[in-house]
Amino acid sequence: MKNENPVVWFEIYVNDMSRAQKFYEFVFSIKLADIPMPDMNTPMKMLFFPGDMESKNRATGALVQVEGIEAGGNSTLVYFYSDDCSVEEAKIEAAGGSVFRPKMSIGEYGFIVLATDTEGNMIGIHSMN
Repeated sequence: MKNENPVVWFEIYVNDMSRAQKFYEFVFSIKLADIPMPDMNTPMKMLFFPGDMESKNRATGALVQVEGIEAGGNSTLVYFYSDDCSVEEAKIEAAGGSVFRPKMSIGEYGFIVLATDTEGNMIGIHSMN
């Protein structure tokens, strides 16, 4: 694995799929895809973020609602790409989330915003501007 991004997938667990879908679609100006799931022992619903599973440099993932797994309280932080993270920051509260840390410099590595979504999950937004 020569200098390739080893992250290929992420899942953000949610309690209310409709509420979470509205939050992510509004904040990031995207459309999540509803792809039918195979028959499983535990009912699961997933809405997929746009992405190309063939790309070696950009991970993709899904919102996941599954019986027995509660949202929030996890220790993994997903960072979303942005041209300017202040744009998404300005949408977070209107979408029902909250800004935990407003846009701040991380030096030569750009800027980040930390936020909590409608399900209690902490997310990050990263930009170079």
